[in-house]
Amino acid sequence: MALPWKTLDRFETDTEILELRQRGERDFIITLGSQVLMNSMAQRSEIALGRMGCRNIQKHKSPRVLVGGLGMGFTLEATLAVLPQTAEVVVAELNPRIVAWCQKFLLELTHGAVCDPRVTMVLGDVAHVIQDTANDRKKNRFDAIILDLYRGPHAHTDKENDPIYGNRAIQRTFAALNAGGTFAVWGEGQDDGFVRRLSQGGFSVTCERPGKGGYRHTVFLATKK
Repeated sequence: MALPWKTLDRFETDTEILELRQRGERDFIITLGSQVLMNSMAQRSEIALGRMGCRNIQKHKSPRVLVGGLGMGFTLEATLAVLPQTAEVVVAELNPRIVAWCQKFLLELTHGAVCDPRVTMVLGDVAHVIQDTANDRKKNRFDAIILDLYRGPHAHTDKENDPIYGNRAIQRTFAALNAGGTFAVWGEGQDDGFVRRLSQGGFSVTCERPGKGGYRHTVFLATKK
């Protein structure tokens, strides 16, 4: 018989209630209203995203990486696992409560990733971090930008003005990366329109669908030429 879910914390967003629930030692979910956003038992695409996003920079002396969206911390943990101790990882997360969950309830689940000394936490919109980096000539660029947001690119994305996946945003991301840098994005499924926009924006693009069988999410991998 399945154990009941226990609500560990909850708070109101602009539209719905966000909750962290647990049953057993390692079984957690984050819900938004009636929708399950994240499940600690189904993280293969998030782990693959972190690893794939950094696979071209593992041997860099001091790689600099931006992770957009903390979630449960699995993408961050996977990113740290393949980077040297000299790396710098900036994490942009909108919600301070999400950060608090990772520092408390989910800390052991991700082996303390959020507290790693290589990590700098920024409370704010990752789109703003990208824009600030692109606009500031003196600012250090990133070797990889990895986006693990709960809404990925899709067919109804505003092709021009979406702050993350639109043409203008792609131009800013391109400018915020060092030469040869990687832009890695999690998506619920394949989006050919997003792939075209990335290609038109100067990226070389491949798509991966991690795992075998069952529902498989997509990892978009774009390399700055």
